[in-house]
Amino acid sequence: MKIVLDIPDSKVSFMMELLRSLSFVKAKPLPIGTSSEKAQFLAELGEAVEELNDVLAGKTQARDAYGLLDEL
Repeated sequence: MKIVLDIPDSKVSFMMELLRSLSFVKAKPLPIGTSSEKAQFLAELGEAVEELNDVLAGKTQARDAYGLLDEL
């Protein structure tokens, strides 16, 4: 799961240190100037890539486009 946090600049170093101290968390800051919309897009794109990798590895099964369109 990916989570996007909006942290004041004055607290970034503390928060990054805290997150990196947790063995189960992979934390890296987004480039300066990245908007929250772009951050959300990148997070969702990462999830899509993970899902595709699971399908290619045979861990999950893909659904056809008709099923996707029916959901919309």
